[in-house]
Amino acid sequence: MGAFCVADVSADEPDPALDRRHFLIAAGASAALIVGAGGTRAQAQATPPASNSGTTYTGDVIDGKRVVSALDVNDLEPGSVHRLYFRGVEAPTGQHWLVSVTVARGASPGKRLVLTSGVHGDEMSSIHTVQTVMNQLDPAAMSGTVTAVTDVSRPALESMQRRWPNSGRGIDLTDMNREWPGNENGPTAAGRHAWLLFNRLLRPNADYAIDFHTGTTGFGVTGFNIGEMRIPEIRAMMELYPVSQIADNPAYPGVLHNAFIDAGIPSFCPEVGAARGLDAELIALFVEGTMNVLKHHGILAGPMGRTGADVRVFVGNASFPVLATAGGLVEYLVKLNDPVEAGQKIAIQRDSFGEVAAEYESGVSGEVLGLRSDAMAEPGNPLAFVLFAEPGPREPETYPE
Repeated sequence: MGAFCVADVSADEPDPALDRRHFLIAAGASAALIVGAGGTRAQAQATPPASNSGTTYTGDVIDGKRVVSALDVNDLEPGSVHRLYFRGVEAPTGQHWLVSVTVARGASPGKRLVLTSGVHGDEMSSIHTVQTVMNQLDPAAMSGTVTAVTDVSRPALESMQRRWPNSGRGIDLTDMNREWPGNENGPTAAGRHAWLLFNRLLRPNADYAIDFHTGTTGFGVTGFNIGEMRIPEIRAMMELYPVSQIADNPAYPGVLHNAFIDAGIPSFCPEVGAARGLDAELIALFVEGTMNVLKHHGILAGPMGRTGADVRVFVGNASFPVLATAGGLVEYLVKLNDPVEAGQKIAIQRDSFGEVAAEYESGVSGEVLGLRSDAMAEPGNPLAFVLFAEPGPREPETYPE
């Protein structure tokens, strides 16, 4: 199909005041979006300068991989792949959570790109996307460096659950993608872990960053990118992916890609389909797009693959939530990526007797961005999100997850 944007709401000319090197812009998010694209947020605390202290080795070696508590990729041998462990926050036992770090340092100098995944522990396709990209790199032919961290939230990944199990008052569950850039002396282990990773591993080694996610357990999403298209460098990267949707939308505060942006590092968030499994078709599209980003920044040479110019891309700046008003089994009348009209019936819910308990319509015209994948729902559960073009600014609203 030919390339076109159904609802591209970005300005024709970028506002120079939105250049992240000069000031902070509005927050971004993961799969659930804020309704309005307008508005900016104040940074809760000043961001400390990136560390220039170099790499710190702890002296530990695990399975032949050295452990670091701080990393400067310039200390690593050019033209090689380096696999390390980074020492994060301590667990209740007093042992440290270790995260896996793969660095492909090119033979020639160039831009530095950081790829992250595993901020949520149930997002497998995002992890496999980053792993696949790294396995395709040949540092001897690269100019610049790519650093990958695929298990940011280690304790969540250990049980394939979305949130970090925090032993504060019994076991709390902390969403690590509301903790960035972290707090060195904060009240949660997840927040302290975020501070360590962001300030001693990620930010000091990034000129650009991409934080990969998927939908969450029980709720699937399409393959789409979310980020601030008003920022030219971010828009250029998002449009290099041959995926069907772009959410030009700031969302929840505290997400990782916004912490990068606040630190002057252009960043956005790809969403690679549903949680818990591997979607080979979507993974391939996001690998292709990420390789395009590497070529765009001169880290790799060679022709571009398919981009957004080669596929039909729907661009919206807001997401309409359809929430359950009853309990029961849900039958969907639409699929992911389907176009819908305002007032169109999209789901029927039946109670335990099989009688219709509720019917649900879209309140806007747009495209289906996400659908609940669990067959049962109770009042308040999101059943669907419809990506659409909001014609004017409105107050930000966060959605239940």
